[in-house]
Amino acid sequence: MSHLSPQALLDHLAALGIRADTVEHEPVFTVAESRPVKARIPGAHSKNLFVKDKKGRFFLITAKDETAIDLKRTHEAIGASGRLSFGSAEQLRSLLGVEPGSVTPFAIVNDRAGEVTMILDANLMEHERVNFHPLVNSMTTGVSREDLLKFIRSTGHEPRILRLPEPPQELPEGQAAPM
Repeated sequence: MSHLSPQALLDHLAALGIRADTVEHEPVFTVAESRPVKARIPGAHSKNLFVKDKKGRFFLITAKDETAIDLKRTHEAIGASGRLSFGSAEQLRSLLGVEPGSVTPFAIVNDRAGEVTMILDANLMEHERVNFHPLVNSMTTGVSREDLLKFIRSTGHEPRILRLPEPPQELPEGQAAPM
């Protein structure tokens, strides 16, 4: 079965009654590269991690762009088996139909077999408007957080909203951690 194109995704959102505002821009591949683009677009922006656990289960983690995530402890929070590793570009294309650099919660529409668990960071979901790539990294589409949930549920996935573990704070030289 073929994966949706960006236009087919936008048409799908419209068919669900979801208002989506899309801006075209130069392709961006990292959070740092995307800062100038994001500055022009209102709402919260994201970073997206496609990961798998030791049992080969896949997870798509969508967090607020500047959220620090402790990947060494994230598996505990999301119920994964053992430490997480990144899924390969081939697995990303096969399961979600997107290229590296274009990972987005909208890609869950292409996981028709239900092999990917959708994880949403609670920090991101505190924002009224959230922005993601519509399957390609040369556009950004903004929707309300309620419409994001409506969209994900329309794909047969039930998103899990979690507060992801942050990296341990570095203590100043000579200071001991509280007991």
